[in-house]
Amino acid sequence: MNILYIEPYFADSHKRWIESYQKHSKHKIEILSLPGNKWKWRMHGGAITLSEMFKKNKQKYDLLICSDFLNLPVFKSMCLKELDNVPIAMYFHENQLAYPWPEHDDDLKLKRDLHYHYINQTSAMAADWNYFNSKYNLESFKNELAVYLKKMPDFQNVDSIDRIDRKSSVLHLGCNLSAHNEFEEKYENEIPVILWNHRWEYDKNPNLFFETLFKIKDRGGDFKLVLLGEKFSSYPDIFNIAEQRLKENILHIGYCDGFKEYSKWLWRSDILPVTSNQDFFGISIVEASYCNTYPILPKKLSYPELFNAECNSSIFYENKKDFYEILSKAIQGHLKLKNYSNLMKIYDWKTIISKYDKTFEKLAFGPKNNYGSNTS
Repeated sequence: MNILYIEPYFADSHKRWIESYQKHSKHKIEILSLPGNKWKWRMHGGAITLSEMFKKNKQKYDLLICSDFLNLPVFKSMCLKELDNVPIAMYFHENQLAYPWPEHDDDLKLKRDLHYHYINQTSAMAADWNYFNSKYNLESFKNELAVYLKKMPDFQNVDSIDRIDRKSSVLHLGCNLSAHNEFEEKYENEIPVILWNHRWEYDKNPNLFFETLFKIKDRGGDFKLVLLGEKFSSYPDIFNIAEQRLKENILHIGYCDGFKEYSKWLWRSDILPVTSNQDFFGISIVEASYCNTYPILPKKLSYPELFNAECNSSIFYENKKDFYEILSKAIQGHLKLKNYSNLMKIYDWKTIISKYDKTFEKLAFGPKNNYGSNTS
């Protein structure tokens, strides 16, 4: 089967996901993309550029897959003839309706941020099927779309939510987990090692993470700290404060040069306290947990789904007090913490690839209106 993946923002998790699927799939997958920068302009103008590129491509495809950054109605309108009724799937890595906006964002100040909601809505309506990387992503999309539409002055089209829901399902993200096996080492750290392996951004709530560590240290708690993740030109001030206040605790700070170094730090770490306000899946949490790092998670977002909260309630917290107490207890008994590696194996590409291939085969060749019935 010939598949074309269309990506206006070819970077980060979007890039890793499709390149990994391309590598593991039995199908032939080509990528049509634009560089991963200026994400707002990519959502507005990327469809026009990509449609012109598509029209120059004479290859025939059985299926098109696009990311949630593509303005699909614009793309389809620009190349209806060339599409020739090929089915189109949209894969939602995130959705703009539920994404928390930073307070300093110009679009938020000017009250024009809602247009990105509209692009996601109309694209989901235009797709033949929508796949979401988690149940949380799908449910938050529907819930926030209802809120968004009720803000409109008239002709709110609330019924579009049901129409989208009838052609949407969950297809969990595939991760290159088994690639970490090569660098596995057994550690029994005398002093527990705490890990941060997320982007240095506001939506990961670093203030709660560091303020809790400050409190634990001030009360005599002993730990080491590894601070990984990508840092941008602008990032929360708390990182600079933490670098000074926790300088005696820090083993490493900064982005890893390569996968090998990153993997080794995951295997060496003991505890992963997660404080995020936004995560539609949670690749970094799945990776660290696969490498035997003990997760402490807020009982929200995608985490209860990925870690089966009903069976693993001890790793979840609901407020700051819970977080402090669970983390303090984990630090004190770090050599006896449970391993969640086996629970994460279902997200490894080697495990999930057959589901991906069968799902997209059904979309390309199966009966219409039944595209995603095997993916929930």
